Amino acid sequence: MTSPLTTTGDWLAVPVDDRDHVLGPEDAPVTLVEYGDYQCPYCARAHPIVQELLRRRTNLMRFAYRHFPLINIHPYAEPAAEAAEAAGARGRFWPVHDWLFANQEWLSPVTLIAALVDMGLDGEAIARELRDHNFLDKVQSDFVSGVRSGVNGTPTFFINGLRYEGGHSLPELVTAVDAAAAAARASDTSRAAGGRLSATPREARPAPDTDTKERSS
Repeated sequence: MTSPLTTTGDWLAVPVDDRDHVLGPEDAPVTLVEYGDYQCPYCARAHPIVQELLRRRTNLMRFAYRHFPLINIHPYAEPAAEAAEAAGARGRFWPVHDWLFANQEWLSPVTLIAALVDMGLDGEAIARELRDHNFLDKVQSDFVSGVRSGVNGTPTFFINGLRYEGGHSLPELVTAVDAAAAAARASDTSRAAGGRLSATPREARPAPDTDTKERSS
């Protein structure tokens, strides 16, 4: 039995499932997972790049965001993540997610609730949920899955389950996604070819070489 904090090195410890917030087609050949912190300036810089990447590779990839609040240096990151989950429970995760990264200077509890009201959400209800930490389990579950995957800073990306160690510029991410898509297609082609071979009737398969050349004694 493994410990909840057993790490998997360079691989994503917990696959994307129905608890994740995901954009893009379910059958996309590439899955990009980000562990992020809403108060992290590097995550804020990466956010519009990820948005553009999704626009350019709409049918090629899906994107899942997981919370990794660094509460020792970002005191508003965890409440912001809880607020995003509260919005998600109302079908509004992605608009709030975008707002949080675009407005990192307004993440204090008062201004955050006011912003949620401006977005048409029930501020009083969400304020109660944040006080009661109704969505903290989800945030902490994401965090633990990140720790198990070897995440120690934000943003950290995984592409098709493998930790991405390259740069975060748009050209670099486009290249990485395209390479992962090509690898996925090649793997699918190989599996399909193997399936066709295993399905070939015995009588239709090439006979083994039975040529018995004279051997010298």
